[in-house]
Amino acid sequence: MVSPPHEAMHRIFQHDPGLFSRVSRYLGVEIPTPVSATALPTDLTETSPVERRVDTLLRFETAEQGPFLLAVEAQGKKDPDKPASWAYYVSYLWTKYRVPTALLVVCQDHATAKWAQQPVHSGPPELPTLRLQPLVVGPHNMPVIVDPEEARADLFLASLAAITHAADTSVNAILKALATALRDVPEGILDPIVEFTAQGLGNRPVKHLWRNLVAVDLSFYKSYIFEEVRAQSRAEDVLLVLEQRGLTISDGVRSRVTECDDPEVLRRWLTRAVTAPTAEAIFEGE
Repeated sequence: MVSPPHEAMHRIFQHDPGLFSRVSRYLGVEIPTPVSATALPTDLTETSPVERRVDTLLRFETAEQGPFLLAVEAQGKKDPDKPASWAYYVSYLWTKYRVPTALLVVCQDHATAKWAQQPVHSGPPELPTLRLQPLVVGPHNMPVIVDPEEARADLFLASLAAITHAADTSVNAILKALATALRDVPEGILDPIVEFTAQGLGNRPVKHLWRNLVAVDLSFYKSYIFEEVRAQSRAEDVLLVLEQRGLTISDGVRSRVTECDDPEVLRRWLTRAVTAPTAEAIFEGE
């Protein structure tokens, strides 16, 4: 099942293809700034029944080196089957488009990043034949951007920094700097930054910090995150009313209320909480 962090880790490159050339300096390589970039179909399936689909595929045109392809893969954990798939992707794309092809793997933890960096050889040790060496982006080499001015200078890089450091304690400071940097940013730029960052954080506890920062620092911003913050606040109101009335709140009631993200349902429960004889009674008829 594809998760929100998985989608954010590669789709951010679709929205800002030039991000790759800026990220490359943290990888120890010099990638020219593209003159243009085109998103290509990601389905690499051939006539065989096995489906092959890369996460994001971009074609770059550069003035210095000509065109090249970039396949971006989001990797959440070690997978022994992936290196063979990656080798297939690169070989197939090189054969199909006849232009140099690079592979970028984006990770959110050090162990997965270290694993993904290992070169893979096709063939026996003395006859490697084909060597795959992915470029890997992760918490080990992405910058920790905690200065709002630095974040404002490259918002997509700051968002990627938050996504790749999502499991590190440094992500709190990155998110605060990014939220500050987003003030007065046009909505056309603001929207994808907010959404990619939220997706990249997944279900980690730090997602609540980002939602609160968006709600407070970007109070004008209306998105599903804004609605989630409002729903979360209303859920807390329901529980508070029940507690103030001295009613016993079971774990089941508490979970059902806090996990609800429907504003209308929460409003109905809040109204019932004022007079309900028991906490469970707010659910009657549903």
